[in-house]
Parts: sequence; structure tokens; C-alpha cells
Amino acid sequence: MKLTLSFALMACGSLLFGQSGQSARPEPKFLELSREDIERLDQQRALIVAVLKQRYSATALTRTKKDLPILQKLLDDNVFSKSQTYELQCLGVVFGDVLTSEFPLRWEMIEDEFGTDPTLRFKEKTSVNVNALTMISKRVERGEHVNLSWLVEKTRETLSKAEKRFQ
Repeated sequence: MKLTLSFALMACGSLLFGQSGQSARPEPKFLELSREDIERLDQQRALIVAVLKQRYSATALTRTKKDLPILQKLLDDNVFSKSQTYELQCLGVVFGDVLTSEFPLRWEMIEDEFGTDPTLRFKEKTSVNVNALTMISKRVERGEHVNLSWLVEKTRETLSKAEKRFQ
């Protein structure tokens, strides 16, 4: 059974995952990350590590929930303005790494009506995906306060609902 992220996210998920509630979307196509895709994600991670090192003397990320406090500090200190979309999306990549340690998600490329971008795919053979790349940037650009722990919990709830649809 295939599910798309539009399943139960029209109410909560469009706010959580940054997608609009359109109907009759074509099925997205998922692709493995190419070497270039992996390098681009690694460059985005490196940018965040460099900022953390410069501002807070942090030298590495664990790609686990242990990273949430320092990532939240970047947001709370308004290190990146709403016009710094690329940097905010880099933050989305490292936040996505945290999500992969918490849930059965993995980085893949998604090709859909919006283009081709990295996304977190839920399990294999589903079209359920989490757009970590823009999850933070879209909220900051709208002037919203971003609470990363809340986003983790909302992701947990949403993926739990998706899981139940498989059963």
C-alpha cells in the first residue's frame, strides 16, 4: 500500500511539513542519492558545523537528539535571518539527520511537481516523506518561532498515523 504525505497531513501536516493541501497529485518518484547529492548534503552539514564552531565552540554533531539543544540555540539566537534560505535549509539537513536517528527515515531524492530535492523517505516502498530540508526554513520565513522538540514530536505523531494505515 502506498501513501503520500498528503494522507492525514492536510490539517496538521501542511503546517508541519510545509506542503499545501492539493488533491490529485501525481505519485512522487524516489531516487537513491547520487554521489553529488551526498556531497551537497555533506557541504550543508559542514556549513552548520562551521557556524556552531565559530559561535559556540561546538566541533561536531552527533546526528541524534543530543544535537537538538545546540540547533535550537541557533534558532533562538536568530543566527540566520528569514532571507538566508540556503543556511536555513542547511539547518534542515542536520535536523533531518536527527530525525533519521529517531524514526525509520532515510535520505533519498524525491522528484515531484515541485522539482527534485532531498527528502526523508519513511520506510521502503512508501511515498510518505518528510521534507526536512524546508521544514525549518519555511517557518522562519513566515516569522514563526521554531521549536525543534515540538517538530520531532509532531513528526512522531504523523508517522505513527501513517504506520497505522499500513496495518
